Amino acid sequence: MMSAGVIGWPIAHSKSPLIHRFWLAKLGLDGDYARFAVAPERLGDAICALPALGLRGVNVTVPHKVAALAYIDRADGWVQDTGALNCLLVERSGDISGCNTDVLALIDIFQPFAHANLSTVLIGAGGAARAALVGLMQHGQGPLTLMNRSRLNAEHVLAATGAGGIVVQLDAPLPDDTKLIINASLLGMSGQPPLVVDLARVPDDAIVFDMVYAPLETPLLAAARARGLRTIDGLSMLIGQAAAAFALFFGAPAPREHDAELRALLIRASP
Repeated sequence: MMSAGVIGWPIAHSKSPLIHRFWLAKLGLDGDYARFAVAPERLGDAICALPALGLRGVNVTVPHKVAALAYIDRADGWVQDTGALNCLLVERSGDISGCNTDVLALIDIFQPFAHANLSTVLIGAGGAARAALVGLMQHGQGPLTLMNRSRLNAEHVLAATGAGGIVVQLDAPLPDDTKLIINASLLGMSGQPPLVVDLARVPDDAIVFDMVYAPLETPLLAAARARGLRTIDGLSMLIGQAAAAFALFFGAPAPREHDAELRALLIRASP
């Protein structure tokens, strides 16, 4: 049986097993996908154990997307561009390679407004924010404001990805010309502090994208919908990055023709 999984800390909220098991069932493949809670201080032990556990690979979620780089044998181009990974593959040799399927999902999400030169506010400075920056640059990044609690971390992310932009504190007001707002932080996730953003002054055609999917209706998305703004929820990225990982783990394309059924299943499973 083919086996894969997801590692993180915490991990109970992850809907990745539901997604991968849904696709495995649709394709009639003999496989499974499970959650593994890995504390930060045990990350190296867990990654080194992947071959012995018979796993084809694991997705990697917070807080391990950057720290896992220290334990891999090689990295794909997106990992090199972002300085972060979200997927570990066990090669036949037993070596561990790192991939970043977050970038692939985000390139897809940003495609409808590619090269529109949108004035963008990106919130966060972790692995998801790095992927967002690289995805934006693939489509011609517009003026960028990076908002984060730590200015130093934000400046490091801009330097690491080669993205241009300005850094402001998390509680700074949004620029009046903001056309795209992306939450790549944990704020607003169940068990985390809320993300407080004043959308009153943004244009009526602004787009709000929240990568958080637990809960699916975050305070940020609720505020955006109340203003009549276009919204993109966290399931778009979750499903997109999972599809790329599924092909790597199980050797078959994810059956995306069932996306509507999968999304309904994920919504029913949301808190």
